[in-house]
Amino acid sequence: MIVVGVVVVAFTGVVGASSFSTSASNSEVNGSFEVVPTGLVGVNIGDEAPNIIMNNPKGKELSDLRGSIVLIDFWASWCGPCRRENVNVVKAYEKYRKAKFKNADGFEIYSVSLDSKIPLWEAAIKKDNLLWDYHVSDLKKWNNEAAAMYGVSSIPMSFLVDEDGVIVAKNLRGFELHRHIDKHVKSLK
Repeated sequence: MIVVGVVVVAFTGVVGASSFSTSASNSEVNGSFEVVPTGLVGVNIGDEAPNIIMNNPKGKELSDLRGSIVLIDFWASWCGPCRRENVNVVKAYEKYRKAKFKNADGFEIYSVSLDSKIPLWEAAIKKDNLLWDYHVSDLKKWNNEAAAMYGVSSIPMSFLVDEDGVIVAKNLRGFELHRHIDKHVKSLK
């Protein structure tokens, strides 16, 4: 059963007017292509990912997953491209859920649904075999507060967050998702 309730969106730091800027200064990358944290809370690469607090069966919020590599996946049961990409997301979960990471405790997926009907949402989770524990929604479709905070204007949309809560990649699909997670893997089991 999926529990849905009031959504509280919380930032985990101080946000200035420029924290959601798309300027290059907020997504600096050094010469070895490692992400350099900006020290800002925002949705650019290098920014600390804003916390998402939504009710779900496990009572977890995004910040509870600190220490793990986390894929924040925005999707909906009514979205054809999302449903097709779910095949790849499931493969990533199966591949990395038991992997050993260089600096992280593990790999988790935090699915944020833009659905409005619980039965359709639950049926899609079951049919697409989305076996991870973290499925959240406020049932507001495009008015989803987390989607607005993350600037999601189309789905599927994803954010890869490192063990420190820093966004290291965005909008990953297919092989690119695996390629970016592989950068953090020490060994696959």
